[in-house]
Amino acid sequence: MHILHIVQIYHPAPSGAARYFIEIGERLVRDGHRVTVLAANAFDLEHFWMEGKRSIAERTSVHAGVQIRRFPVQRLPGPPLLYPVLRRAMLETSRLPGTLPLLRRMALLTPRLPTLWRYLETAPELRDVDLVHTTNITLDFAIVPTQDWARRRAIPHIVTPFVHLGEPHNPQIVQYYTMPHQIEILKQSAAVLTMTDLERAYLLHKGVANELLHTVGAGVTPESTLGGDATRFRHEQRITGPIVLTMDTAAFDKGTVHVVEALRRLWARGVEVTWVQCGSLMDHFEKFYATLSDQEQARTRLLGFVPRATLHDALAAATVYAMPSRTDSFGIAYLEAWCYGLPVIGANAGGVPDVITHGANGLLVPFGDVEALAAAIMRLLQDEALRQAMGAVGKDTVRHSMTWDVQYTRVRRVIEGVVAQRHNILVR
Repeated sequence: MHILHIVQIYHPAPSGAARYFIEIGERLVRDGHRVTVLAANAFDLEHFWMEGKRSIAERTSVHAGVQIRRFPVQRLPGPPLLYPVLRRAMLETSRLPGTLPLLRRMALLTPRLPTLWRYLETAPELRDVDLVHTTNITLDFAIVPTQDWARRRAIPHIVTPFVHLGEPHNPQIVQYYTMPHQIEILKQSAAVLTMTDLERAYLLHKGVANELLHTVGAGVTPESTLGGDATRFRHEQRITGPIVLTMDTAAFDKGTVHVVEALRRLWARGVEVTWVQCGSLMDHFEKFYATLSDQEQARTRLLGFVPRATLHDALAAATVYAMPSRTDSFGIAYLEAWCYGLPVIGANAGGVPDVITHGANGLLVPFGDVEALAAAIMRLLQDEALRQAMGAVGKDTVRHSMTWDVQYTRVRRVIEGVVAQRHNILVR
């Protein structure tokens, strides 16, 4: 089979969606299939709406047998605020009847990937594509034209939407992932792959057919995740005491601000603990971080994007992993923390409650509840036996049901079923 992946951000960018498609794509190649990835040239998510953010210069490359082509992002002229204003306008428009065609057009205003669209229409190497797999439903500017292209050529199109459900009973986040044109994309797909049963149930409630929905989840490969050197990390970072680690984009919705605020409360009470952050930095977080005092910043290590080896060293050195996000459909970093036997703290939001079992392999707190977060961190810092017990349960969970090999088997089964159905239709 020749499988086409449309992934807005791809290797080596630090993205959960990128990791998912890397793992699936590499295994498809090992199984003898041909995989082509079309991606934007963005390295940071903010590159889609903001000048000056990191991008990837290389236009074509091969990674683990996967062919990669990148296309430059184009934006309408204007300040970065233009993008959220447009998305808000789309949301308000979506409340009106009969606006689905308008929403699809608005989705293509900014950012845009016109050279990708032209490549789809003209590239002879795409004439034998058997299946198209797109992702990130909120970054629909790449999905809308791809689905149209696939439909005209009778190529089956499947989607891994990574819907961010946000907080229970609060539509502030999820409404940007489930506008009418986005739900219509899913309804018109050959299959929809969800990360958790929570995401699946929500999309079923929004009208996506039951037979289209498949929960596949995400995973980790323990053998390639382990091996971090705690001593090296502590020596390089000059840390001797407990470490609270966060590995993801530093942003408000990821709960990064709340982790810092919780630790500020613990520091004020005399608790000796260092916060380490690994991952891209959103502009608004950098501005928040600049407001910390010199003494507070001295108790942090804001490392930003680092190589995988450094991530593994940080995991080996950490005492607690904390990422109380409301914008995670799964949270691969929790699994990486469990590989090292760490207890984890997440928010009771998104798909995370289907990943973390509160009180067993970690703790869940309400998103944005700084006092509850501070209490959860303190509880784990004070109770070594509890940390070890939760970390052991997490490690066991990963080993038995959350490896990439397990998840790939589920994805492959969906792909094979969709392609076989297309073949049967063509034979008839």
